[in-house]
Order: sequence, then C-alpha cells, then structure tokens
Amino acid sequence: MGIPSNMRDAWENQRRKSLLIASPAEDQRILESRRCTQEGVRAGVKAASIACVATAVPTLIAVRVIPWAKANLNYTAQALIISAGSIAVYFITADKTILECARKNAQYNKSA
Repeated sequence: MGIPSNMRDAWENQRRKSLLIASPAEDQRILESRRCTQEGVRAGVKAASIACVATAVPTLIAVRVIPWAKANLNYTAQALIISAGSIAVYFITADKTILECARKNAQYNKSA
C-alpha cells in the first residue's frame, strides 16, 4: 500500500524544481503564521500546566477526604479528570492565541 517509490520520487523532484517562486510578501506571511502557531503552542502549554495543578490538587485531596470519591475514583479516573482539564485548556488557549495573532496580522497595513 502507499505511493510507489518511482511516483513519490517524481513528485518530490517536480516539487523541488517548481517554476513558481514565492514573493517576499508570501514568505513574510508564512513566517508570521509559523510564529503565530509557535506562540499559540507556548501559551497553550503554559495554561495547561497551570490547569494541571489546579485540577490535580482538588482531585487528589477529594480522593483522600471525601468518602464517595475514595470509594469510586480509582487511579484511572483521577488521571482522566486531570488530563481532560489540561487538554481542554491547552486547545482553547492555543486556538484563542493563534486566532488573535492571525487577526493582528490580517489588519490593513497603511505603511506598505
């Protein structure tokens, strides 16, 4: 299965020897989009690490103090609660940051 090697090599050679050359404006837009993505990932990781601590502390305390939680929340459930919160915060924060950066870059530049 997959792409035969001779087709893959032909496609890669064609892509490298393309007659189209990106303009400086397109190169700048590509660099800005990469920067926005990196900024979003960075902000998402920061927010997810804070959310991890913010959900882990109450979950672990509840498992030791509350009788219902002690009886019903095993290690898998605890990990799921903590990781679900962290994952949700990561994606929400990264998405908001990337969209904010893209909106900032899409504004009309009068000096150009």
